[in-house]
Amino acid sequence: MRIIAEATIRQWANDHARAVSSLRQWVKVVRPLRWGSFAELRRTFPSADLVTVKSGRKVAVFNVGGNEFRLLCAVHFNTGMVFALRLMSHAEYSKDTWKNEL
Repeated sequence: MRIIAEATIRQWANDHARAVSSLRQWVKVVRPLRWGSFAELRRTFPSADLVTVKSGRKVAVFNVGGNEFRLLCAVHFNTGMVFALRLMSHAEYSKDTWKNEL
């Protein structure tokens, strides 16, 4: 998969020391893959969820950092691209306000 905004992921890792190794591992795992569907993504990341946001689009949510953080991505299965949208703590994610912003 082609990861869009990989530099942003590196910056998030710098900003959140507890997520560094998990984010690096996520990138390492995702980069060589080519998911054709959410079912294929779930074979790689069984805990990932697909959430519909206010815009009507679907966002893939990955648990990172020992379930302490959520990585939100737009996954375009047809083009093989993953757009990193946001990294947030579990507490921020649970507030659900992000759904209205995407």
